[in-house]
Amino acid sequence: MTDHADRRGYPTDLTDEQWALVEPLLPPERGGRGFGRPLKHPRREIVNAIFYQARTGCSWRQLPGDLPAWATVDDYFATWHANGTVDRIHDRLRAAVRDADDRDPMASAGCVDSQSVKGADTVGADSRGYDAGKKICECRCGAPGGRTARIGAGDPG
Repeated sequence: MTDHADRRGYPTDLTDEQWALVEPLLPPERGGRGFGRPLKHPRREIVNAIFYQARTGCSWRQLPGDLPAWATVDDYFATWHANGTVDRIHDRLRAAVRDADDRDPMASAGCVDSQSVKGADTVGADSRGYDAGKKICECRCGAPGGRTARIGAGDPG
């Protein structure tokens, strides 16, 4: 394996404690145990590179040169995503965080954000709706100021 002791550290790198949580959730190594090609990079470095990409939002090709090659990291991520490893890691870490906060490990509620926008004049009245949270009526109700009116705001005209 390539020596990564001289690599600069990144804020997204796993601590030893974090690695101890993640490592057992990874599938068995493909190489280095008498079968397959020997590993060139430690899997911890692969995970560090995945976290770097996820946190910074850079493309795979823009990974720093002191991390494993982008194609290698992308291949591991695609494989782990396809076989459910990413979901298992996410679920286990979420449960650990919620348990540390004395909360039920499974979330019981969720929040979905949305945005209401005024429909164009070309959008038919039959496809317009009502946003109860913002009290916006997207209908032809003759309200002053155009086709969008706030219910209960001012004189309805």
